[in-house]
Amino acid sequence: MLTLGIESSCDDTAAAVLKDDFTLLSSVLTSQDQIHTRFGGVVPELASRSHLESIVPVVNEALQRAAVSLEDIGLIAVTQGPGLIGSLLVGFSYAKALSFVHKTPCVGVDHMAGHILSVFLEKEQPSFPFIALVVSGGTSSIYLAKDFTTFTLLGRTRDDAAGEAFDKVAKLLGFSYPGGPIVSREAASGSPDAIRFPRSWLEKGSLDFSFSGLKTAVLNYCNTERQKNNSLPLSDICASFQEAVVEVLVEKTLLAARQQGVDTIVMGGGVSSNPRLREVMEKRCREEQKQFFFPRPSYCTDNGAMIALAGIQAHRQDPVFSYDRDVYCRSILS
Repeated sequence: MLTLGIESSCDDTAAAVLKDDFTLLSSVLTSQDQIHTRFGGVVPELASRSHLESIVPVVNEALQRAAVSLEDIGLIAVTQGPGLIGSLLVGFSYAKALSFVHKTPCVGVDHMAGHILSVFLEKEQPSFPFIALVVSGGTSSIYLAKDFTTFTLLGRTRDDAAGEAFDKVAKLLGFSYPGGPIVSREAASGSPDAIRFPRSWLEKGSLDFSFSGLKTAVLNYCNTERQKNNSLPLSDICASFQEAVVEVLVEKTLLAARQQGVDTIVMGGGVSSNPRLREVMEKRCREEQKQFFFPRPSYCTDNGAMIALAGIQAHRQDPVFSYDRDVYCRSILS
């Protein structure tokens, strides 16, 4: 069976064609970075307008690269939430229209399920159950994945997501948007021990995250240095900030694995492509004898392939789709 996956939850318009369960025939993505850079972040209204312009060409290109037509598609999978409402509506409405006109089954997909399952686009695949860390600009969450459709939320961010903190720190340091990758590159030449920024562990045994205090600590440090007329050691700031984020993400994920008695850890989401996060997680998993799986960077960021894969599994679980369904802004995974 051929599945068309459509993703438009934020500022990337993406589509992909998946054969059977895991064979990717095509994956196309159009980024809006150039549109939002001058504003220092995603502008929802501009994002939805751009999706309107891109959705048809992106889907058509995905079909063309896969050398198939809409008549060949057996299932349409589309992101239903969470995300920006205007952006979601573009992809979801378009998918419903295609489904109705071509009499093709359709399924709405939770974006978090796509990130959790994106590792199955790789040849080396984990076995269930596993602990999944989903970390991006919009979320930092830990799930217990029992199978392809059963996920239990164990912890989530109480304020800023990790990727959001990266972007905000980048902005206060004068970097352009999206700033997360710039902070990561700058950190490569800095010392992670140069500045001891705080780690928010919260209550004992808590698997929740909080990064707003860390962001404020970086701001206070920069303001103090500027008042002293000192030049900011940008590389050291980036490296020390990054280390604080990475340590909390890694240690809480490992804590979740110990609490649940699970020996396999999976990572997904845009921030999971951060080289330092991968390095530390891999090292700590070896030390604690845990198996560690993560997708390549192109599968970490938002993409249509992960939506198609998650959609196949969701459709098997519940093949009934109603055209009066609507998008949602908060994940329904619990």
